[in-house]
Amino acid sequence: MKNMLTTTALIAALALPTLATADGHSAMDPDAQYGGNITITYKDDVATLDPAIGYDWQNWSMIKSLYDGLMDYEPGTTDLRPGLAESYEISDDGMTFTFKLREGVKFHNGREMTAEDVKYSLDRVTDPVTQSPGAGFFGSIAGFDAASAGGGEGLSGVTVVDPYTVQIQLSRPDATFLHVMGLNFASVVAREAVEAAGADFGKTAMGTGAFKLSEWTIGQRLVFEKNADYWREGLPYLDSVTFEVGQEPIVALLRLQNGEVDVPGDGIPPAKFMEVMADPEQASRVIEGGQLHTGYITLNVNIPPFDNVDVRKAVNMAINKERITQVINGRAVPATQPLPPSMPGYTDGYAGYSYDVEGAKALLGEAGFPDGFETELFVMNTDPNPRIAQAIQQDLSQIGITASIQSLAQASVIAAGGEADQAPMIWSGGMAWIADFPDASNFYGPILGCDGAVQGGWNWSWYCNEEIDAMAIEADSMTDPAMVDDRLKMWSDVYMAVMEDAPWVPVFNEQRYTMKSPRMGGADALYVDPVSIPVNYDYVFVTDVQ
Repeated sequence: MKNMLTTTALIAALALPTLATADGHSAMDPDAQYGGNITITYKDDVATLDPAIGYDWQNWSMIKSLYDGLMDYEPGTTDLRPGLAESYEISDDGMTFTFKLREGVKFHNGREMTAEDVKYSLDRVTDPVTQSPGAGFFGSIAGFDAASAGGGEGLSGVTVVDPYTVQIQLSRPDATFLHVMGLNFASVVAREAVEAAGADFGKTAMGTGAFKLSEWTIGQRLVFEKNADYWREGLPYLDSVTFEVGQEPIVALLRLQNGEVDVPGDGIPPAKFMEVMADPEQASRVIEGGQLHTGYITLNVNIPPFDNVDVRKAVNMAINKERITQVINGRAVPATQPLPPSMPGYTDGYAGYSYDVEGAKALLGEAGFPDGFETELFVMNTDPNPRIAQAIQQDLSQIGITASIQSLAQASVIAAGGEADQAPMIWSGGMAWIADFPDASNFYGPILGCDGAVQGGWNWSWYCNEEIDAMAIEADSMTDPAMVDDRLKMWSDVYMAVMEDAPWVPVFNEQRYTMKSPRMGGADALYVDPVSIPVNYDYVFVTDVQ
């Protein structure tokens, strides 16, 4: 689980000069077997494998196995470690990071990765032409504002010192910066591959990761094959991974039971969950993991009548969260705020908007809609999300709101959310927020902050409050270890201010459940990896290699 120790250690590291090194052989499993292929299923096809663009449950772990960044995490944990950086140093004031790169790391095309590639990749992800939903994560790097304005000169704060050294200067202290360097968005790409593929780079992929893309048949399957030149000696264990798409989750479960599938990527279908858990043999292969997750409904503040805060508050009061959790067999607890309860910065004792149909009707009337209104609710078409959307629809009807359900493939919902005027409401299920890194700030910037309210972004409510943005920046500038409590209190204040504006309906905080075939090896934590969501393919293996 993500915990305060990780965050506190990071803040302390930023307050003092630090030198850290990483053992490239860490987390190796002495019982692992080499070879073999595994099959993973998904209902939807993959939208992209471009690390600057990909930002959903389905492609996150795929991208992480194709690419590397300067920082990384110990498998199955939220403990930071250097990745492509062999070591790093931090200046006394926490404003300058100097990364020493590993020598001899090769891209999948055989060329050695250098500091020029690091700079190119960071320039690219923050270039508005790229339209990266993660660009805002890099806002503390000097020159970000100019780069994001489209100057074309790149980030002035990123300097190539020599072929194996890159220095990054910040414009303000940032308590999350090392975490940001571990995000997929910070992955190092090869310029020549990006330029050769153009708009199709996301369908080709060229990284330094443990696997490389060998096949992509649109609508059918993707195949990753082992990178024999991977810089972490001894990894990966598997020869290949096959991702079969277009597989209904219930069919995928049947195929798992028949020995044809190793991990159902969409998880255990809620309609089959009780049946699976009642069978001791199947239940023994179910893996449960905690997660920093919130499922929510976005209310697009650009689309009337959701530009009216009283309408948004009325919608919050109309949703019966307890009933919705029963749709997923009680595998969640009702949410009161954007942060999940286990995240530092969570506001204890805050009850949120209580379920109050009559109060919601009255507030809607005061807002000028005594008879309600018509709207649309977008939802991913994988079970249980359409059923959750129906429950939301029924709740809204009780206060006079008629919401037509637009049940679409994941990529279509994401695309609609990334346009300012297309999706009045979105149920985030199947795409709901799981922390990219274990810090309170991660639930703000990309999904509630002004930087995320851009075309292609993930702030689907299109909410932007510049005063709250300023509070968020101030909170992340607190790098003094003595100010940890003050920083978390400020993040609490940020989310309480957001809830007063009500751009979301936080619905529930969900546990993760997945299943594996009997042949799968490796620690359970690898199958509910908090960073390589949902599976850490680099470290899992099979036990029946011939």
